[in-house]
Amino acid sequence: MEIKVNFLDKLRLEAKFDDFTVIADQPIRYKGDGSAPGPFDYFLASSALCAAYFVKLYCDTRNIPTENIRLSHNNIVDPENRYQQIFKIQVELPTDLSDKDRQGILRSIDRCTVKKVVQAGPEFVIEEVANLDADAQALLMMHPNADANTYITGKDLPLEQTIANMSGLLASLGIKIEIASWRNIIPNVWSLHIRDAHSPMCFTNGKGATKESALASALGEYIERLSNNHFYAGSFWGEDIANAAFVHYPNERWFKPGRKDALPKEILDEYCLEIYNPDGELRGSHLIDTNSGNAERGICSLPFVRQSDGGVVYFPSNLIENLYVSNGMSAGNTLAEAQVQCLSEIFERAVKREIIEGEVALPDVPQAVLAKYPSVLAGIQALEAQGFPVLVKDASLGGIYPVMCVTLMNPRTGGVFASFGAHPSLEVALERSLTELLQGRSLEGLNDLPQPTFASEAVTEPNNFVEHFIDSSGIVSWRFFS
Repeated sequence: MEIKVNFLDKLRLEAKFDDFTVIADQPIRYKGDGSAPGPFDYFLASSALCAAYFVKLYCDTRNIPTENIRLSHNNIVDPENRYQQIFKIQVELPTDLSDKDRQGILRSIDRCTVKKVVQAGPEFVIEEVANLDADAQALLMMHPNADANTYITGKDLPLEQTIANMSGLLASLGIKIEIASWRNIIPNVWSLHIRDAHSPMCFTNGKGATKESALASALGEYIERLSNNHFYAGSFWGEDIANAAFVHYPNERWFKPGRKDALPKEILDEYCLEIYNPDGELRGSHLIDTNSGNAERGICSLPFVRQSDGGVVYFPSNLIENLYVSNGMSAGNTLAEAQVQCLSEIFERAVKREIIEGEVALPDVPQAVLAKYPSVLAGIQALEAQGFPVLVKDASLGGIYPVMCVTLMNPRTGGVFASFGAHPSLEVALERSLTELLQGRSLEGLNDLPQPTFASEAVTEPNNFVEHFIDSSGIVSWRFFS
């Protein structure tokens, strides 16, 4: 995370990060005004708050009230070396709390991130730069060996070259990528969250069987969304862009609606019109571009190439944003790699919806098949060792689609999480299902999974598909397990 500091009056300092501003001062005895905590006070408070956060997580997942729990943090300074200190964290617990939960709360404090980082001993790099705002060095912490060539199935270049190419491309655009978090809670399943250090709203996630493949995944998704203008797709872009030579891409075209608000003949083709306008109710005014809001200019349309004959079909940008969001976006080392990724994602989500909406029961993948993929099997076994039963299902709908499903069950809460993955390679489809299952999640986060239901209307409700689209956390039917 990038924190930028401004120097205020006297000894006051201002730290800015994300959407927050923190003011620091010094006590009067140190020539300050005592108007705010000092920097080291914030550091001590971060340790106490982090410990309390992990206590809160532990209690919330077990329905333990926290009203009568109190926590304190003290630092004991060595009189001969003020940099040598003992941090003493004490917690007051209710008398009726079980011994198991008492020990669990103490262990949860031991997992505090601030504590872990301090104990590991962070490395400080102090350097001068010509311009902080122009510095676009990627803050990746991980620099793969340039001489190594790690190929993985489905990718046309080694991971090391992929990471170097994509991080270099982003740096050339002045985008400073930082890693906000890593996850690796079971073997062969890595995930991370990256973002623009100067604009944290621009972020993506990545997943993979190794940290290198997860980083490549996150960088690829960032470039994919950047190239498709997705980061600000839900926003009004202002009058300047609305009246610029182009709004989305230089090859866009604008078509005005016909008489009585009829659809322009230049947009869509007959096949598309049968899908999007089966009853003839769609009007030109329904398709005005929302990012520009420039109705006088007409309907902003983007050229898509019909793969059957190479014909160009102009799709309204409004239609794409409203119906597809990020579905079908991709980036790759080569055009073919990107196309495979696009189609795989489309298959995955279409088949997933078909299965969930139809409350389809899927066949199990035989153990003998899973045994052919030891890295995937090791991750599944690690989850089962943590007490989470895992079902691996064939979601190909009779061998038609390259889709697999890994479903996790939480015996503690009864919650269920069905994760789908698609790729022409069975191994990659399985790996994607497993890594998607735990992308950005902790084991504690698996306590928030919804329980299955027999209520078909809850499963087919549109918002349920939105939840499945975003992070697969929607509801599934009990019939899925029959």
